[in-house]
Amino acid sequence: MDIARCLATIDLLCTRDFPAEHGRTDVGTGGPGYLVAELRTSRDFWDDDGTEREATEEQYEAERDGLTERLTDRWGPPHRISLASTLERCMDGEDIPEPWASLSAHVPDVHLWRSPDTARWMALGVSQWDKELPFQLLAVVTETDPP
Repeated sequence: MDIARCLATIDLLCTRDFPAEHGRTDVGTGGPGYLVAELRTSRDFWDDDGTEREATEEQYEAERDGLTERLTDRWGPPHRISLASTLERCMDGEDIPEPWASLSAHVPDVHLWRSPDTARWMALGVSQWDKELPFQLLAVVTETDPP
């Protein structure tokens, strides 16, 4: 992982305008009030017996933690929040705003800061939609308070 590139992408997200419509961006996805950058994506695990998947998950969590250390130097310690209850609320039909509703479906928890310079929330998380699918290291910037 190129930490300098990841930090530059996060800096860009913190200052970039949010898209007017939901869709793809040059670094991931976005929509009104949020941007999500796909900082890194693993290979899939269709042919894996589970050992490579486990090692990759540990690697992606370590990379998230390495970025967390760098951002802690800037913004202080993060809040660490689980998105499990957000997913349950979505499944129960509650209208959860984006990006939190979508994130809760594939990111179990995030490291979260409130940027003092922009008043935007910035989160790091490790995504995996299903055990055969790739992991992604995500950076999220939003003006929407976490649920």
